[in-house]
Formats: sequence, C-alpha cells, structure tokens
Amino acid sequence: MSKTKARIEKDIVIKDKYKFRLEIYLALEGHSEFSWEIFPQDYESSLYAMSDKEELYEIIRSKHIYEKIKSS
Repeated sequence: MSKTKARIEKDIVIKDKYKFRLEIYLALEGHSEFSWEIFPQDYESSLYAMSDKEELYEIIRSKHIYEKIKSS
C-alpha cells in the first residue's frame, strides 16, 4: 500500500511583506472538499491577518488555493 500525503504545506508572502505558512488538507474525514489554514510567521503578519481577514481570505483563495492554469 502506498502512502500519499494528505497535507500540502506552502510558505507564502502576501503584499511582499506578510509571511504565512499555508497548509492545505486534502482528505479530512467528514468533508467533501479540502480544508486549509494559515499560520502567520511573525508579529506583523499576525496583525495583518486579524485586521484584514476578508482581504487575506480572497488573496489566498484566488492566488494560492485556486491557482489559474498557466497555458504555454
């Protein structure tokens, strides 16, 4: 039986200065889709995450979760 990784970890930077660890969980029991969490890497990133939740959510969804397919 082969083991597959059910979690993807990715270091991301938002607005060229806020650093986060993005974790995408592909197969959580009881969920039909995947789930994700972000973890701020420093104090400034924590403040940004608390004050601009909606903007941060949209940036992560559009640029890091549902990345556009690049055509060659």
